[in-house]
Amino acid sequence: MRLSPFFEELDSAYAAELDDLMTDSAGKDVLAKRLRLKRSQVPELLVMIECNPEMVAVAFHGGMQFARPEVMIDLLAQDPEDLPEWATVLESVHLEPWAAELAKVVLTDANGERFLVVTACLEYLHGRAGASPESGERRQRDDHGDEDFDADVDGDDVDLEEAGADWLAEQGFDRKDRNSGDN
Repeated sequence: MRLSPFFEELDSAYAAELDDLMTDSAGKDVLAKRLRLKRSQVPELLVMIECNPEMVAVAFHGGMQFARPEVMIDLLAQDPEDLPEWATVLESVHLEPWAAELAKVVLTDANGERFLVVTACLEYLHGRAGASPESGERRQRDDHGDEDFDADVDGDDVDLEEAGADWLAEQGFDRKDRNSGDN
């Protein structure tokens, strides 16, 4: 798939924005909570849709499904000035009810149509780059479900403290034994 330079740059910026929203300073997954906050702020963020669309586009994360991937692939190769109207793209995109309401807010802005086309492209790219169906299922639950959900989809619990200790040991640091009281 060929990406225009515009979408190449925006895709990495969008991924970085999502990554920034993912966890708090303690490493806790807070994506769902932060996305809800971002969605509530969209009316105030509309001033950014031209200069930093990725910062607002994340509000739509998880709110679009794509019936015709070939349309999205074609759009991703285009320069921004060649993008079609939102109504044309909407024929290939299904919006979740909450995303449809958010789109109405965005469409009040003069640049709203183009922004929604760009957002759909970014969401398509991000979803395509997403890993397995299990991770997509987890992401969907995180974005719209209980913010305290912290078990993996396959049922395996991850011991973050142990994983962190393993990583530090791999980097050459001495392993701290939890039970010994040694630091």
